[in-house]
Order: sequence, then C-alpha cells, then structure tokens
Amino acid sequence: MPLFWKDAAMLHLEGLTKTYKTGDAALSDVTLTIPKGQIMGLIGPSGAGKSTMIRCINRLVEPSAGQVVLSDVDLVRLGKSELRRQRRRIGMIFQEYSLVERLTVMENVLSGRLGYVPFWRSFLRKYPPSDIQLAYRLLDRVGLMDQADKRADALSGGQRQRVGIARALAQEPELLLVDEPTASLDPKTSRQIMRLLIEICAERGLPAIINIHDVPLAQQFMQRIVGLRAGRVVFDGPPEQLNEAALTEIYGAEDWNAMRRGDEEQADAEADAKRRLEAIAV
Repeated sequence: MPLFWKDAAMLHLEGLTKTYKTGDAALSDVTLTIPKGQIMGLIGPSGAGKSTMIRCINRLVEPSAGQVVLSDVDLVRLGKSELRRQRRRIGMIFQEYSLVERLTVMENVLSGRLGYVPFWRSFLRKYPPSDIQLAYRLLDRVGLMDQADKRADALSGGQRQRVGIARALAQEPELLLVDEPTASLDPKTSRQIMRLLIEICAERGLPAIINIHDVPLAQQFMQRIVGLRAGRVVFDGPPEQLNEAALTEIYGAEDWNAMRRGDEEQADAEADAKRRLEAIAV
C-alpha cells in the first residue's frame, strides 16, 4: 500500500527534470505527491537540487521536462499572464528574506498582496482597508505587531524571517514553499521559526515543502522527509525511518551517531545557559 495517495494530492510532480545548457542535470525524473496539510522536509547535500526543485514548482526556474500539477492545474503549461495569477496560490519564503530594506515591516507584508491589487495602488502604496487589516492580523500572529512601523533593515535575522512568513501568508496561499528558513539563524531562533511555521500550517491546513539543511531539525518538525542526491529522490518516508543507512544513501559516509551527540550536547549547553541567566535574574 503506498504511503501517499495521488488522489489526495494538493501538489503532484511527475517526471520533473531540469537540465542546464551545460548538460548538467539538476533534477532527474522527480515524481512526488504532497497531500493537503502535509509538511514535507527536503534534505540533501549542497548541489543535490533542493532549491532547484522548489524554484521549478513556481517556475522561477523553468523545468526542462515533466509536470507540476497544483490541484488540477499544470503550472508548466501556463503562459505568463495565467502563471502570474496561479502564483498567487503559492507562498514563497526565502533564505535571504528578500525584504525591501528601506520599507517598513508593514509595507513589506503588504507586498504580499501585489498579485491582487492594481498597479497604481501598489505604486502609491494605497492598499484597501481589508488588506491592511489582514497585514495587522498576520503581524500579530508572527509576534511583530509592535514592529509594524520599523524599517526592515533595523530587524534581527529572526524578525526578518517572521516578516517573510507574514508576507507569504498575505497572499492567502494554498501551498507554501520554504527555502532554507533557518540557514542564517542561531539554533534557538531556528527552532522558534520552525515551530511557528509548523503551527501556522496546522492552523490553516496548509501544505508546505521546506528545504532544510539541518537534519535533526527536519527530524524534529517534519511529517515526511524526502532526500535528494544528485537530483534524484533517494529517500521518501517519515522521520523515524531516517536511520544511518538512509542518511548515508543521501549524504554519503559519515559518523551520524557522533553528529547527533553533538546536536544533543549543543541543546544541553543552551538549556544550561538559560538556567544560569534565570538564576542571575532572581
């Protein structure tokens, strides 16, 4: 019996392939199904094709072959105008945040509504009251209500990622694509951001594909993990099946038990530091 059913698909990739003009294959015949509400972690070594796969889904990178079916629409077949309309259904959260630094937090969140408003409104920054109310609700949800009028370049990395999450949600998407959301963050902030993403997806029944380099973090938070190596799927299953043999298949030989011990020691050190600070405060 298959673990994931095509009939329940929110997103289905069929034979997705990306070959560059140099002849290098970034993706080779990737076939995956993501049901509604599922949170899938995408792992693999650098150059495995993780970011390429995410960008092929919303056609920031043009696939060389295959299908990307969102509900009943094959995004690969769409012309520019229809693609623009369909992209509103896909929220994208970037590793580099991709905020407009000189704009306020509120203005960055409202930019998630650009696909819904006429050009003159976005140019003059005159969004409908309903969009502004939505932006405030989202800022409250990600814990940044008190930062609404602050410029984006005055925020910490964790705060910037929260703005990116709120902006993606402002699209009212049906699917989230998340590209290494914790790559530039410290371990504590990384877990906070992952927890926030998981909670929001659960609240909205929102499926998500999260490209993540941190394997223990993926195991802690993901419902399903897909491992890529050299553009091909070499693992697809629940986190508890991601054993040493599976990790070796994805990444190559490594002392995975030693790596896990290192992660546990780091978590213990953080907990000890927190206890010390609490003792000082008392």
